Amino acid sequence: MVPEMCGRFVGFTSLKALKEQFPIDVTNVDVVASYNVAPSQEILAIARYEGENHLVRFYWGLVPAWAKDVSIGNKLINARSETVATKPSFRNAFKRRRCIIPADGFYEWKKTKGGKQPVFLTLPDGKPFAFAGLWETWHDKENKTAYKSCTIITREASASMAPIHNRMPVILKPAAFDAWLNTRNQDIELLQGIIQNQIHTELVNVPISNRVNSVRNNGPENIRPTE
Repeated sequence: MVPEMCGRFVGFTSLKALKEQFPIDVTNVDVVASYNVAPSQEILAIARYEGENHLVRFYWGLVPAWAKDVSIGNKLINARSETVATKPSFRNAFKRRRCIIPADGFYEWKKTKGGKQPVFLTLPDGKPFAFAGLWETWHDKENKTAYKSCTIITREASASMAPIHNRMPVILKPAAFDAWLNTRNQDIELLQGIIQNQIHTELVNVPISNRVNSVRNNGPENIRPTE
């Protein structure tokens, strides 16, 4: 079985540039560049609370409110667009707790005769973009703390992605941001229409070194094209 994705991405855009590119009203976190964002880490996301869009940090790997502990998040870093509206882990968040996750690109590993070749994927214009995501709050009853987490929605690969992997993350067009973040929008057909039609599908990729295989390597050299 081919593994799900997206499983590793990059975010280096400054806070000032994020505010110019995305609908952010309130900022409660520091923005630090990362060239090897991995599951279980805290990642940047934009979510709407009480009518305002907040730039926040969620743990990557969604933990439903009914979960026994946070370990389930390791299995829920992605949500398939085909089943996100009905799967118990995601259906409530899909209706009520959606977010966008800023990124500058993501990694995938292409099968070749010589093994797996890591590649860096971006939009053709190289600008930062936003994954469609969902978020949840899990309450630790023993420690009386709240654990906020998220997942990235994926879909069938587009023509530009198919030679590398059979899945790709849902990358929303800016015109879809407001409707996606609007918590009053709970119509399933409307939401499915957004993640099926108001998305970027054209991607470009460059081969990169095996440095990205280890999350310990987290610098701009990760995305430099190999010769």
